[in-house]
Amino acid sequence: MNESMLGIINATYDFSSLQALTQHRSLAALPFGGRYRLVDFMLSNMVNSDIHSVAIFTGHKNRSLMDHLGSGKQWDLDRKRDGLFVFTPNSQGDNEEFGSFSHIARNMDYFLRSKQKYIVITNCHIVAAMNFKPILRRHIEAEAAITEVLHDGQSLQTYIMEKDLLLDLFHQYKDKGFHSLIDVVKEQCSTLCSHKYEYDGYVAIIDSIESYYKHSIEVLKPEVWKQLFMTGEPIFTKVKDQPPTRYGKEAKVGNSMIANGSIIEGQTDNSIIFRSVKIGKGSIVRNSIIMQKSQIGENCVLDGVIIDKDVKIEDGTILTGTAEVPYVVEKGTVQGALMNS
Repeated sequence: MNESMLGIINATYDFSSLQALTQHRSLAALPFGGRYRLVDFMLSNMVNSDIHSVAIFTGHKNRSLMDHLGSGKQWDLDRKRDGLFVFTPNSQGDNEEFGSFSHIARNMDYFLRSKQKYIVITNCHIVAAMNFKPILRRHIEAEAAITEVLHDGQSLQTYIMEKDLLLDLFHQYKDKGFHSLIDVVKEQCSTLCSHKYEYDGYVAIIDSIESYYKHSIEVLKPEVWKQLFMTGEPIFTKVKDQPPTRYGKEAKVGNSMIANGSIIEGQTDNSIIFRSVKIGKGSIVRNSIIMQKSQIGENCVLDGVIIDKDVKIEDGTILTGTAEVPYVVEKGTVQGALMNS
């Protein structure tokens, strides 16, 4: 039985509620969990499911995503056959969404040349350690045309079907007024012989600042961390060779995830600290997310804060947010004590 799968990741989502963090990057490239990007999770899931050909359809603002993905080597997708394919949008289109018939048509050769029988379509903003092989087996056993993956009854906008069916739907509906092929797939889920697969593992859907903050801090819980990173199926990411984190004599760390290359001279509690972050003496960081290469001065207090990359927090600055309304500092900016007084 041919159970080979082709992987498709929709990396065109751009939620307005995440604008403060996605103004300079695509959602797929949003840092998560101390060392990863959101796209790493579904991309790794596909590799762990023995999917050797993966296409990522991107939107605009994709420079950081392209830099992160490179040739696909970190995911063992730099292959002579199959491998990683990144399809960018039409430069003339302002908001070309994934699944639009023109987007599919321009890259039709990818589908026609692929020899895999089945296709998995998913998106870039789901954090989970999900293996698609048992889902495919259930799909085949149910003799379904389309299998839709749910979590707690909510659609994850993840589908399995035969590649030929997807192409048939394309040719059948491309001139019938539908916005995109994905709209067709959603409609066919209710009319064709479809199957619902309830995934019972951990799932985080990142579609707002609040959900990003909530699920980032949630990773610090052992039961969540184990479901994502201790399943025996690793989450791969771009490797950066940096020295271990250095801790000062007065440093205090409690329930925090701290990536390599950082310098911690102050106190962190219940926080996610990315690579190459410096926290100065006398500073306290609680319930916060500090992204790469940000510099926290001395005697600062940060609580309920999301600090994007390359931010400088000057000495004596106090920034406070909540779980419902985190305080966000945008990439590359400077925050000082006088600015917030």
